[in-house]
Amino acid sequence: MRRPAVSLRWKFALTVTAVCCAVAAVLGVLVHNAVARQTVGHVREHVRTDLDTALDLFEYGTSRADINSILDPPELPKPLSELVRSGERGTMVGTYRGQVVMWAAAPADSRVLAVWTSYGGTRRSLEMLDTAILGSAVLAATAVAFAGLFLAQRISRRLGTTAAVARRITAGDLDARVGDEPGRKPRGPVGQDEVAAVAAALDSVAGSLQSRLQAEQRFTADVAHELRTPLTGILASADLLPEGRPKEMINDRLRALHRLTEDLLEISRLDSGAEHADLDSYELGGLVERSVRATGLDTEVRIATDPATGRAADTIVETDRRRLDRIIANLVINAHRHGAPPVVVTVHAPRRGAPTVEVRDHGPGYPDELLHHGPQRFRTDAPGRGKGHGLGLTIAVGQAAVLGIDLRFDNAPDGGARTILQLPDQPPRHRSTAHR
Repeated sequence: MRRPAVSLRWKFALTVTAVCCAVAAVLGVLVHNAVARQTVGHVREHVRTDLDTALDLFEYGTSRADINSILDPPELPKPLSELVRSGERGTMVGTYRGQVVMWAAAPADSRVLAVWTSYGGTRRSLEMLDTAILGSAVLAATAVAFAGLFLAQRISRRLGTTAAVARRITAGDLDARVGDEPGRKPRGPVGQDEVAAVAAALDSVAGSLQSRLQAEQRFTADVAHELRTPLTGILASADLLPEGRPKEMINDRLRALHRLTEDLLEISRLDSGAEHADLDSYELGGLVERSVRATGLDTEVRIATDPATGRAADTIVETDRRRLDRIIANLVINAHRHGAPPVVVTVHAPRRGAPTVEVRDHGPGYPDELLHHGPQRFRTDAPGRGKGHGLGLTIAVGQAAVLGIDLRFDNAPDGGARTILQLPDQPPRHRSTAHR
């Protein structure tokens, strides 16, 4: 079972609090031992002095009222009694008539002479000291914990802002910068703040990446525009060639080059963000059937049936027909070119929830790199999936983003590549208002 993740601010605050508690505990023990040693030492020294005086008075057979002396006291602690009977002196905390006292005892003519002094006040002083030390430690730990949490919150918030900007950049928003986030206060020089250094590095990387991508987009658009005009002229000139196999081969290659140029132009428009959807209402099933039919390829179209009526379920969607045609056509062509028959397009139009369109072939499936990183232009190096310039899926992804369609690539459990288009969930519309 996975343990729940602990945020950085709580880790920081807990670490600071634990260190503070450890330091307070060590200092508390040291202070307690030092004060206890000194306080108990004074009491022990006082009772030893009284014992010396009592021994002197015992030799002369006298006593003094200010000295609490007694012979062979029954309440003398056993360890101290045994020590005295062995001929040595000693002191020890014990009780006398229900009071806590400090005993001092020594041998006197084969008897035990003991003196005592009250120890209750000393014990209470030590207990009050321990309570003060504990209260101070708790107060200090609480103050440090709140201070650590406050500082960690500030660091965590700034790191969270940096992470959010990084996610925006990953999602394609190359204009995102940490320094442009609302509410962000300017920091000191980069070298004085590690979090600011990370943010500045991210902004620098994003700026460099944006510059390179913009240069690539400009280059792609310029090349496509420069090629478009001469290609149009060459295509017109090729029609003047005499009929035969050479003319067919030349026209076939020229048309392929012309399609590549048009694809490059479309990608450059998608990259620049200049594409906008022209929305209208359509019946999804009929729209998909026409798109597949327009490819001229042998593709089966299935429209899921409504369990309640047993008839083909359909739904009205608000979309851009030209762009959706482009997406479905590219996916179907890619399935025929790189997969294996049968190629099946299935429309799922539930009464509730988002409608979906699934395009599936029965070939070797998508390569792992495409599944993990998505389509990459000019790259179709998957074994068994043929060759091509790799722009068809890239265009499909770009047009899907314009329409707000969630486009997912995966492989079917029993083999073959599968692409799922999940259209935006929309409120139901009457069929008479939709284009067929």
